[in-house]
Amino acid sequence: MNFLRKNRDEKQEQDSPAVDRRESIAAQQLEALPKTRWERSWPTIACGAGLFSDGYLNGVIGSVSTMLGQLYPVEYKNSPARSNVSSITFAGTVVGQLFFGWFSDHYSRKNALLISTLLLILFSILATASYGAGGSTYGLFSALTAWRFLLGIGIGGEYPAGSVACAESTGELKRGHRNRWFVMFTNVQIDFGFVVAAIVPMIVVLITTENHLGTAWRVCLGLGVIPPLSLLYLRIKLKEPEEFKRETMRDTRTPWWLVIKFYWFRLLVVSLIWFIYDFSSYSFGIYSSSWLLIILGPTYPLWISFAWNTVINLFYIPGALLGAFVSDWIGPRYCLAYGVLAQGIVGFLMSGLYPILNTPKNVGGFVVIYGIFLSLGELGPGDNIGLVASKTSATAIRGQYYAIAAASGKIGAFVGTYIFPFIIDDAPGGPSGNRAGQDPFFVSSALCIFSAFLAFFFLPHIGQDTITDEDVRFRAYLESHGYDTSTMGTKEYQMNSSSTVDTRLDANGLEPGYGKEV
Repeated sequence: MNFLRKNRDEKQEQDSPAVDRRESIAAQQLEALPKTRWERSWPTIACGAGLFSDGYLNGVIGSVSTMLGQLYPVEYKNSPARSNVSSITFAGTVVGQLFFGWFSDHYSRKNALLISTLLLILFSILATASYGAGGSTYGLFSALTAWRFLLGIGIGGEYPAGSVACAESTGELKRGHRNRWFVMFTNVQIDFGFVVAAIVPMIVVLITTENHLGTAWRVCLGLGVIPPLSLLYLRIKLKEPEEFKRETMRDTRTPWWLVIKFYWFRLLVVSLIWFIYDFSSYSFGIYSSSWLLIILGPTYPLWISFAWNTVINLFYIPGALLGAFVSDWIGPRYCLAYGVLAQGIVGFLMSGLYPILNTPKNVGGFVVIYGIFLSLGELGPGDNIGLVASKTSATAIRGQYYAIAAASGKIGAFVGTYIFPFIIDDAPGGPSGNRAGQDPFFVSSALCIFSAFLAFFFLPHIGQDTITDEDVRFRAYLESHGYDTSTMGTKEYQMNSSSTVDTRLDANGLEPGYGKEV
């Protein structure tokens, strides 16, 4: 097949002495930069930690939706708002990812981050203050839906700008620890956001009581302003990553046809895996509190449902933390594949045992098995899909490459959150029957097995220096097709450097005299 032949040709090109030598020198350049440990570390933290907002703002809407269903049992449950309020953010996120992916490649990683941070602050406030004209209930739903869409655009900017800049900043960190730093300040932040999003509604409802759910849901949304506000100062102080300054094409023509030929198949595989992961991850996260309410029954206080939901979300953390280290030990490809394969197996087990677990007395067993299912998802694709997306393309087009992959994931999340209510409601026996709980796990588990297949057979190896290596290989590919790579990099970088990677390299990418006997 063409893509197999292409991979073989790339491998031969990558194994050449010239490419190997250029990779080594480029990697040494980043490690040798005169910076303290804090100067190397804090850009990674500032760039990636904003994804906490994604986890919190997407996680808390599940509990908010449950509160709205209690407040407006007829209007909310029988209106499109039930699906739209939860899922519309993903539509906005796709728009934000694609726009900021283009913006971060063609203009600035730093400015893309600043704009997305300001959008998060503004629309979190407006969503909290949602109001229908004349006190209209349906007007309230429409306003909340609109602000959640615009909030999603800000969340979308965190992916191609924040995660990509975070990945590029890890190139200056110690080898053998780079993957865990990236994971700690990207996916672990998202998962931590989900955990906090589960704890906050429980505490707020306990404080306000169920007689004041109208206040409770606004407080839960309003607290989402704090995370982006706390990062604003750090992001103002950020500088562009060294990789970006060296490899950007913002001041020259981007050879799109060559880019597509070089990356189309790899991007397709990464996008499919991300679509499948978000399809189940966000859907299960948003509807877990509703499932628990069904299992426990209407006689249990709402805060107990939220408490069990908190326990479920806590299972995200051990999987994410363990995956951060496993990713460094065995590599992102195998960490992703083994994790998602194990998740699929546990999911099938969950589907089979659901009739036993679907009772109030066995809710603890439901929470434990469901929590293991979620934890394995974080160890595998949760931790590693963003890492794979950010390190399997060249810096020059990384924002757009990552944006397309991440947008595919959010489309999966949108599809999952939109159709899960229909899967549950239309299941034989109705939304309270066993099939309503079994069918979502069966569908997601089958998709997990397919993701493992894609990862095992079609993802490339990703090492500690893959970002730098990929830049060198992409440059070599462009040069072999007649593209002038000396125009790459910012104007400031071009003024300070007269070669593509190192001033000592000759036309073959080697130091003068390299390979000669002394």
